[in-house]
Amino acid sequence: MAFGINREELNRWKQAVSRGEIAFLTHYWLDPRFPGITTVTKVGCSDLPRLRRWCLQNGLPPQYIHNRKPFPHFDLLGPKQPEILRQEGMWEQLERFHML
Repeated sequence: MAFGINREELNRWKQAVSRGEIAFLTHYWLDPRFPGITTVTKVGCSDLPRLRRWCLQNGLPPQYIHNRKPFPHFDLLGPKQPEILRQEGMWEQLERFHML
């Protein structure tokens, strides 16, 4: 279950993904398969080779990309999530979702 974002944020992410950009969307998320995890960042890009390269450059397994057209994405969670958000300069998302 996702919450903590609005329609405008989601639409901006979708537009960026559609343009082939690497786009980040963080939201609160609860899933019993991942106890203790309360947020996820969807790293999306419609250019799958670019998204695969991004995963490899960040030490993430590209085989876990959700190839869901038209918005392929990698679910970034756990300790790598704040690390990569810091690296990408996503300070608003880090602060908003209490990952600083």
